[in-house]
Amino acid sequence: MDQGAVEMKKLSHYDRAGSARMVDVSGKAETRRAARAHAFVRMAPAVLKKLPRNPKGNPLEIARIAGIAAAKRTWELIPLCHSLPLSHADVDVAIEKKGVRIVASAATTAQTGVEMEALTAAAVAALTVYDMTKALDKSIEIQDLFLLEKSGGKSGDYRRQGKP
Repeated sequence: MDQGAVEMKKLSHYDRAGSARMVDVSGKAETRRAARAHAFVRMAPAVLKKLPRNPKGNPLEIARIAGIAAAKRTWELIPLCHSLPLSHADVDVAIEKKGVRIVASAATTAQTGVEMEALTAAAVAALTVYDMTKALDKSIEIQDLFLLEKSGGKSGDYRRQGKP
């Protein structure tokens, strides 16, 4: 067996033949699951100063709402994700010296976790900040999209070490 097949066998979204599949969670018990994810939108100080006067509206509030909406629709965006009844979704946005920090959270009581919902919320919120400010500067960067922490489920709790 080649190395690629060995790696795929360890991943739950592949069957024995290496084809992508949706994981069957029907035999799992429903438990409380929560996750938080992070993204950073790096932009020039001049763009940051103009955020409050954006003619399209408040970019940070629009990004927050877009992130929450995206969390609720993750299953439509990521092909093998399950549709989950979210009991919580939120996005915090904060202006910092070099850009906008985004932290998204999601929670549910279900048979599978909400890491993808938190990551999707953070990513879409970051994309929305970009969309709302791109007229001022095309060199804005979305950076550091990652899972901060997750709780619940068979794999247990996870907390990222190091970065925020």
